[in-house]
Amino acid sequence: MNAPHAHRFAILLDGELTPTPRVARQIDGARVIAADGGMRHAKALGLQPELWVGDFDSAPAALLETHADVPRQDHPSRKDVSDGEIAIGEAVAAGARSLVLCGALGGERTDHTLFSMLLAIRLAERQGLDVILTSGREEAVPLLPGTRRCPDWPVGTLFSVIPFSDLTDLTITGADWPLDRVEVAMGSSLTLSNSASDALGLTLGHGTAAVVAAFAL
Repeated sequence: MNAPHAHRFAILLDGELTPTPRVARQIDGARVIAADGGMRHAKALGLQPELWVGDFDSAPAALLETHADVPRQDHPSRKDVSDGEIAIGEAVAAGARSLVLCGALGGERTDHTLFSMLLAIRLAERQGLDVILTSGREEAVPLLPGTRRCPDWPVGTLFSVIPFSDLTDLTITGADWPLDRVEVAMGSSLTLSNSASDALGLTLGHGTAAVVAAFAL
């Protein structure tokens, strides 16, 4: 890994995570904060977190012992915020401008995945942060009004645009099914299961959404 990048943070969450070369590139040089059971990904990713936060109800004793040298920030189990959001808050307080949420997709808790997506949208919309959510097999990024390009998604990458509101003036280029300034109602399947055919680009006039991609391993 390169020397730490002061403004890029990898947040280790307790969802599914498959270490891949793509994930390794995304977190290379990032500072690292683990949230409770998300610490289990540290060894596989070759990371040494600078902070470990949570109520530690999902961290087994063996994990606590193995990483006893990592500074811990303990929180009560009965609280009104998730361990992941606490970890992200610590990163933002430390000056984060970009976040890679490792273990934010998949796993046994769909509610956690949805909250992670909505939190990523909020962070991008209100604080201007660049946020990637990843499980290694899948990746998601917020889509807000303006233009977003995904030039490093390989040709053939399956992706969907999931509206979290009604969308207006959505344009998709570099895809098998391009769109030109269309309206997409929240809940519509119009933007489900597209495929990248070139350097993917998305432009949105109004609304909020997430772009979710699946990568062949």
